[in-house]
Amino acid sequence: MREDDDTELLEPVRALGADGSGPKQVARALGLRPGQAGVLVRRAAAADQAVAPGDRPVVACWVSPGWSSGLDLSACPEWAAQDSTASEEAIGAGFAQLLVARRERASRVTVTGVLVDVYCLGVKNVIEPHTMGAGSLEAHRRSYYSAFEEPSLPIGIEQAQAIAYGAVAYARELGFEPAPGFTQAADLLGEPVGALPQIGFGNQGMPFYLNGPRDDPRTILAPLERTRGSGNYHYILASGPM
Repeated sequence: MREDDDTELLEPVRALGADGSGPKQVARALGLRPGQAGVLVRRAAAADQAVAPGDRPVVACWVSPGWSSGLDLSACPEWAAQDSTASEEAIGAGFAQLLVARRERASRVTVTGVLVDVYCLGVKNVIEPHTMGAGSLEAHRRSYYSAFEEPSLPIGIEQAQAIAYGAVAYARELGFEPAPGFTQAADLLGEPVGALPQIGFGNQGMPFYLNGPRDDPRTILAPLERTRGSGNYHYILASGPM
């Protein structure tokens, strides 16, 4: 069997693998000998592994409901229209919980989760990219968004990139770096193709800090005072005094 004779079969083999088909099912579907199908499945897997994580096909992206509350989405009104639960009282107000999945190989996907503070701190937490069976992705999505009453919102990779990278840039202007692990998550998010729509971060254009239970507010308020100055940011200490 010559490799150049079978190159045109790699895409059908890859598509069948993405649906969970093994070499026997591939052989049956494409009318191939089992040994030939096995070689093609391995070639397709090797080709996928050679591609950088951010260049692999996107399987799905989601964001938490209410993520756009208080943001300026005039440059991308369709994103605002999709987030119908957005309000200052929404559970997700102030945070965008992203989940991104790209195809790893055959019936496997690589997934990363990114928690974005869209009002102040940018990327606050990262779930390291990890690989799972494609059939487990839906259960993982439900678990990841289990705290929300409304369903997660399916979005495109461009929107996920605009939220994550835009929030990182905004937070850096305020004096904050993204959480450890964001470099690996960014590898999976991938490089944007062209300019991304500009999101206006902050609550109604103003940095707004709501401290978490593990935060030291002093380490947040000092940079805000330095970069914005008194009266140019808001904060609420919800977990006790400093």
